[in-house]
Amino acid sequence: MRPNYKKIYQDMLKLEHPEKLKDPKIKELLGKLNTSDDVLKFNERLFKQSKENQKLKTYDKKTMLKLLQYQKKHGHSTSYMSRKYKISRTTLAKWKTMFEGELEETIKNAGK
Repeated sequence: MRPNYKKIYQDMLKLEHPEKLKDPKIKELLGKLNTSDDVLKFNERLFKQSKENQKLKTYDKKTMLKLLQYQKKHGHSTSYMSRKYKISRTTLAKWKTMFEGELEETIKNAGK
C-alpha cells in the first residue's frame, strides 16, 4: 500500500503553513504527488530553506535508479550528489552496489 502523499502534505500544511494551501501552484503540485521523485521535488520547492533531518526518507527503486543514472550521465561525484539531494554518501554507495548490473543495463539500452 502506497502512502497518500497528497493527504499527508495537505494535513501537514494545514497545521504548519495554512497560507501555502492558498497558492494555486501548490494546489496543482499536490495533485501530482505519485512517486518518491515527485515528493522530493515538491518538498524541495515547498521548504527550500529547510535543513530538516533526512533520516526518515524512503525512496522507491525507480527513484534510486533515476538518481544514479543522473549521476553517471553528468559525471557527478558521490559527494556532490550527497549534498544536492541530502542523501548520505554511504547510502548512495549502497545503492550503486545494489543496482550495479541493472544500472549498467539501463545505460547500455539508453545508448541504443
